[in-house]
Amino acid sequence: MRRISSLFVALAALVSLSAAAQPFPSKPVRFVVPFAPGGQSDVVARTVAQKLSERWGQPVVVENKPGAATTIGADFVAKSPADGYTILLAPAPFVITQYAYAKLPYDSRKDFAPVALLVTNPLVVAVNPTKMTAKNAAEFVAETKRAPGKYTYGTPGNGSLPHVAVELFHLRTGVSSVHVPYKGGAPAVTDLVGGQIDFMFASPLEVMQHVKAGKLAVVGVTSGKRLSYWPEVPTMLEGGVKDYEVLAWFGVVAPAGTPRDVLAKLSADVSAAIRSPDVVEKLSAQGADVSGAQAEEFGRFLDAEHERWSAAVKAANVKIE
Repeated sequence: MRRISSLFVALAALVSLSAAAQPFPSKPVRFVVPFAPGGQSDVVARTVAQKLSERWGQPVVVENKPGAATTIGADFVAKSPADGYTILLAPAPFVITQYAYAKLPYDSRKDFAPVALLVTNPLVVAVNPTKMTAKNAAEFVAETKRAPGKYTYGTPGNGSLPHVAVELFHLRTGVSSVHVPYKGGAPAVTDLVGGQIDFMFASPLEVMQHVKAGKLAVVGVTSGKRLSYWPEVPTMLEGGVKDYEVLAWFGVVAPAGTPRDVLAKLSADVSAAIRSPDVVEKLSAQGADVSGAQAEEFGRFLDAEHERWSAAVKAANVKIE
């Protein structure tokens, strides 16, 4: 009887050792997207998930957990086991909310480990040409300076990237304009086209069709260089706004404490997935600049984002309740 009992103990130990020795990943990986289905976030996440599934031979399941300016999904991942099997699609608000919320149930600097930077996108300054006469970034700065508090701008919501991008613009130029928050970018664009608001800092994709139709004009871009598909549009830096660069971005983070070897594999494989030629072609066609920067470089990028937005949010007194 003792021999049988010892045999079972030995077998259990072998099974345990075997499970521990299995290379990552040995089961499905959960990829949390802190937005509702649809939009660029879903396209990026599902494209990367498919490539990883092919590479790993394991399902990578995209789960949408929207709400509270992306903090619901982030909190879920922060409290998940630090084993690499739950990862987060982290957007620019991942950093911004750290300073815009009075209290968060997690710390975006301490409770996560960087994996890889996927893509970056600039914002564009879109104006209603019946409400503003500016034709370029310098004229936009001058026009808003001449009439403090006169012009209104729309955003997808309080504390969103477009909101703090405008507030950073105010901070750098001394300009003031009136914030009109919406529940999403689409209704804000609709009102911009209709003339209910005067300008927006928006995703190029959100306004492209209206620019082509002549209903909106793009006068500036928030990146450090001009866009390949709108080469005639100057950057805000060229328009005289010093130390100004704002990028929308998506990256991947994992819970802090994830084993180093697992993080290294995640970083290398996610980077390879986003840099696949067919993925680059697909996302570039949507105006995205594919990065693929791995953990160390993405970590430095996050540090710079924290420095930028902590100062801007505080100076603009942006608060999300």
